[in-house]
Amino acid sequence: MRVAIIGGGIAGLAAAYELEKARADDPSIHYTLFESRDRLGGSLASQIVAGSVLECGPDSFLTEKAAAAELCRELGLGQDLLPSNDAARKTYIVVKNRLVALPDGLMFLVPTKLVPTALSPLFSLSTKIRMGLELLHPPRPSQQDESVAAMVERHFGREAVDRLADPLLSGIYGGDAAQLSARTVLPKLVEMEAEYGSLTRGMLAAHKKMREAMAARVAASTNGNGASSNGVNGKPPAPRGIFTTLRGGLQQLVDAVTSRLDPQAIRLNTAVSALQRTEDGWRVTSGNSTESYDAVIAASPAWAAGRLLGTVDAELGREMEGIPYSSSITVNLIFDESQLGELPEGFGFLVPASSGRAMLACTFAHRKFIGRTAPGKAVLRAFLGGINQEAMMDEPDNVLIATVRRELTEILGSRIIGPHIEPQHTQVNRWRRSMAQYAVGHQDRMKRINERVAMLPGLALAGNAYDGIGIPDCIRLGRQAAKRLVAVRAPSHATL
Repeated sequence: MRVAIIGGGIAGLAAAYELEKARADDPSIHYTLFESRDRLGGSLASQIVAGSVLECGPDSFLTEKAAAAELCRELGLGQDLLPSNDAARKTYIVVKNRLVALPDGLMFLVPTKLVPTALSPLFSLSTKIRMGLELLHPPRPSQQDESVAAMVERHFGREAVDRLADPLLSGIYGGDAAQLSARTVLPKLVEMEAEYGSLTRGMLAAHKKMREAMAARVAASTNGNGASSNGVNGKPPAPRGIFTTLRGGLQQLVDAVTSRLDPQAIRLNTAVSALQRTEDGWRVTSGNSTESYDAVIAASPAWAAGRLLGTVDAELGREMEGIPYSSSITVNLIFDESQLGELPEGFGFLVPASSGRAMLACTFAHRKFIGRTAPGKAVLRAFLGGINQEAMMDEPDNVLIATVRRELTEILGSRIIGPHIEPQHTQVNRWRRSMAQYAVGHQDRMKRINERVAMLPGLALAGNAYDGIGIPDCIRLGRQAAKRLVAVRAPSHATL
């Protein structure tokens, strides 16, 4: 069995890793990993500058999604898994050039503690009243998709969209809450609305169930001597961080996967220019070479994979190219901490689109993950771009750095980071059309895509455009694609 993997991001790497494992048991399995760029990993890339880890793309993954940590442990990186410093976790929203902390009890977009919400300067009095009355919403089952903005506004008002939904989601998707699908992006909230009506009541009920389940696990793991298999002296284990990264940067994951692959199977600087379906498989053209394969895993962005597959199935190609994408920019700044004033507590801040600023967010990276920054240094990591600022991708590095420094001074104040304070190192990274947008109707689109794929034996899709945008999702989909193709291969291939 010969498999072509198109795209060497983390989804394609995960697929190749799974096929390499299968090859150990079945030498008839062969794969080729095509990557158009000169390196593997896609947006996963890290640099270590004077003892500080700088992430060029994403800096971590959600701990609750197990696929990434599981792969790290398989690769021997378990000891390097580093949880976020949640004891110091605090996030701010920029409101009129002032940092306002998210109120205690806010679970993503839903307030669950009325007193902290009522006392927070983040919301106006009318919004606070609306949040209180939201408890009275009746159950609302619906079969229709809608935007996140429409759902949040119906429950909490327009101000909650501007100051919560939009900045929170732009930090994850680089997208616009008015375009993102509630059913895809916030499926649990859609379920809560159908069952409880009030999202606040639904979230409180879910939190209660979570506490009860955790208490049951702790009780079950504690023996008669008061010792716990997961904790110490009968105490529950310390809570995991919301985010997890690797001590040496996420490049560690890319390097570890790559080291397990057959070097002869990796083709860098090799773009696939054409795909053709044949009676017994696929023909893949790259450069002046055309080769035959039994199966193809399309792990490149949907817009690129759609162009290739459009010659095989025009409808499938149109559907895949129709998935919107946004671009993103990260700007890393290393400062001598002694030259800065005292930064606000916490991990950083989010910037609402309504503020009219270039920055979408800024992370105090030296606080989010302890031990990845050189002593006495501070790393500020700014995010720019997004679905509404594509033109920014063409700005030169010096303009982007100057923009970030100016906005940091305006938001944090000149006493903390004045224009005279020069960073010791700067780094700009651009990721063009890298973040898939799950627009309203995404689930219906995926149903149509899956139906078309099912009609093309030997084809599998993987990447952030389909069923999860995070690193664990890409790993899960890449490995699943490989496993599925191996499981359904023709019996004759197993004896070749």
